[in-house]
Amino acid sequence: QVQLVESGGGLVQAGGSLRLSCAASGSIFRINGMGWYRQAPGKQRELVAGITSSGSTDYADSVKGRFTISRDNAKNTMYLQMNSLKPEDTAVYYCNANILTLARLHYDYWGQGTQVTVSS
Repeated sequence: QVQLVESGGGLVQAGGSLRLSCAASGSIFRINGMGWYRQAPGKQRELVAGITSSGSTDYADSVKGRFTISRDNAKNTMYLQMNSLKPEDTAVYYCNANILTLARLHYDYWGQGTQVTVSS
């Protein structure tokens, strides 16, 4: 009943920029916290950035000063602006949202993932 659709991934050179988008749709009553996670081959999934319903943000130390998370509540959409990209940022990036459904149940929903590759 709820879907998260991601877009914006791709291949960029080191020092370049990408902007990821995540649009939520379905039987949504309210979206609480949202976040971006990433997973590189052979490594565990890690939190990159999170944002509350009121706009408070938190970032992993490795991306502070380079990445910016934001959300447009009217569009049920979250963004991740990634600047000064490094090869170590290469990973599959996943959108996550804690959603209160119309049935008043809380669930964590995940997008399908989008590949970000940063070349040297």
